[in-house]
Amino acid sequence: MQRATIAARRLARYVSRFEGRRIAVLGDFMLDAFLWGRVSRVSPEAPVPVVDITDQTASLGGAGNVVANIRALGGEPVPFGVVGKDEPAQKLCALLAHMGVPADGLLADPGRHTTVKTRII
Repeated sequence: MQRATIAARRLARYVSRFEGRRIAVLGDFMLDAFLWGRVSRVSPEAPVPVVDITDQTASLGGAGNVVANIRALGGEPVPFGVVGKDEPAQKLCALLAHMGVPADGLLADPGRHTTVKTRII
C-alpha cells in the first residue's frame, strides 16, 4: 500500500511539471468520428445490426489525442504533422482551435486524405 502512495506522489510531481510547458507533438493527426444510434434489427443479408443513426460527434484522435491530454494537464502542446486538404482536416483544426491550440504546424497536403477512424455506437 505504501508503495502505491509513493508512486502516486511521484506521478503528481510529474503532472505538475506540465503547467505552462511548451511540448512538441509530432505524429499522425486523425479525426475520431462517432455515429450514435439504436439497433433496429439484424440484416437479413448478413448477421450484422442495422443502426438508425441519431447523432454524430467527433474528437481528436491519434497525435491529436496526445495534444488534448497535454492541454488537459496544463501544458502548451505544439502540433506538427501532415493532414489532407479536406473536410476532416478542417474539423480537426476547428477542434484544436476550440482548445486554444494553433494548428500552424499541420501541413495540409492536397494529395492525401486525413485519417478518420469511425466508431458506431
